[in-house]
Amino acid sequence: MNCLVGDLAGNQAKIIRSANEAQAQGASLLVTPELSLCGYPPEDLLLRTDFLQACDAALQSLSLAVPSMTLLVGHPQVLDGLCYNAASVLQGGKIVATYHKQALPNYGVFDEKRYFSSGHVPLVFAHQGLNIGVLICEDVWQSSPAQLAKAAGAEVLLVINASPFHLDKQSGRLTVLRERATELALPIVYVNAVGGQDELVFDGGSMVVNADGCLAQQLPSFAEALATVAFNAKEVISAPIAATLSKPASVYQALKLGLADYVAKNRFPGVVLGLSGGVDSALTLAIAVDALGAEKVHAVLMPSEFTASISVDDAIEMANNLGVQYSILPIDALFNHFRSTLADEFAGLPFDTTEENLQARIRGMLLMAWSNKFGSMVLTTGNKSEMAVGYCTLYGDMAGGFALLKDVFKTLVYQLCVYRNGIAPVIPERIISRPPSAELRADQTDQDSLPAYEILDAIVAAYVEQDLGRADILAMGFAPTDVARVLKLVDSNEYKRRQSPVGVRISHKNFGKDRRYPITAKLDF
Repeated sequence: MNCLVGDLAGNQAKIIRSANEAQAQGASLLVTPELSLCGYPPEDLLLRTDFLQACDAALQSLSLAVPSMTLLVGHPQVLDGLCYNAASVLQGGKIVATYHKQALPNYGVFDEKRYFSSGHVPLVFAHQGLNIGVLICEDVWQSSPAQLAKAAGAEVLLVINASPFHLDKQSGRLTVLRERATELALPIVYVNAVGGQDELVFDGGSMVVNADGCLAQQLPSFAEALATVAFNAKEVISAPIAATLSKPASVYQALKLGLADYVAKNRFPGVVLGLSGGVDSALTLAIAVDALGAEKVHAVLMPSEFTASISVDDAIEMANNLGVQYSILPIDALFNHFRSTLADEFAGLPFDTTEENLQARIRGMLLMAWSNKFGSMVLTTGNKSEMAVGYCTLYGDMAGGFALLKDVFKTLVYQLCVYRNGIAPVIPERIISRPPSAELRADQTDQDSLPAYEILDAIVAAYVEQDLGRADILAMGFAPTDVARVLKLVDSNEYKRRQSPVGVRISHKNFGKDRRYPITAKLDF
């Protein structure tokens, strides 16, 4: 189920539709994701009394709306002055039982101890001859909550989740479920949310494992789905198992869903982006069209004296391949006007990053003007490699509303381009094969300023995603000059990253909620 945070009426209506459809399929119990009634994560909405009261009212209303079905619904609940991450059993027009989540995650993107108190009591309810135990997300990653449920008589576990995607997350979930199922000798029904919520993407992939740990059923990833889980006594009857996606396919689908939901849920009419003839903007354009449709995407080409003619040709070819409308707005006149205005101030000083950044900022200004006039959101096209080391311009190529590739390393950008062309060849091959360049000065390439991306990405991954220190990274065999250079760039550009737009999280540590470093610090250890 794809929920929208705060949309109590919309989420309630979706649950009712699902219940009616499930009942038509012969089901007697509908299981919805974690905090399905209010959406996940509601964050500081949980600090507002009016929001919590509205959630209570919506739950009462929902209990009356589907009296002929049993529902398991996730919602926040305040009891004796404490707020809980709860799941209630709705039956016969009443709320018959409520469970409070015991294990509250407080790492990575999770901040549940800020809002919730921990429950301590298991919930087991009887339904059609089965004693069903209830867990919420993190509860199943620890042994104790499940053990308590079994001790209370559970014969099957229902686990409701809002578990966000990152690479290899689904295989990790299955490993945990198999471990828990075999440990308890109980089947587990694992129901996950799906959809984009700011930087998070929930990938669905709901699944069922039998008491022996064997996967019995799995729904598709990155799509809403409703399916019946059938039992023969306490054994799950095997059902279709959706195919596991490859790494490029799963990342591409996550980026596509994250963008589609961000645009739709924030009610933008479409998106606009600068199309340079480079690989990052090419991939961004392809994903945007796949997510939104060509009619909701506009590309702007903004060549300068440093832009190669083949860059313009390739950008136009790609826009035509995807059926995207585009504008060509040369920036030379604006650039020369800025330089003329600043000529006296900069007299005798060489052309440097000042003039390079001016070009990026002119382009950002043009894109924002287009956005203001037509309402479309600007997509930035920078990747994680650039964001890590500050190879980007504030108020220039960082200007926009959504940074689609913010958590995608440059090396992965190339893999995703190859993957997309494997579906249909829309990205001109020359865009992929040419040396990358910002084209802000004559004969410029990225490697004039940075190590080769294979080296840069590996060092950044070790430092940012694995939290390894300088000595550990040097021990991996990288050149000391490369390590010193990259670590210094990462440390000194936190201020830029704080000002970057939100973007889809696809790693276990993104430049967002996952990583919270001080801007002002001396990190020379």
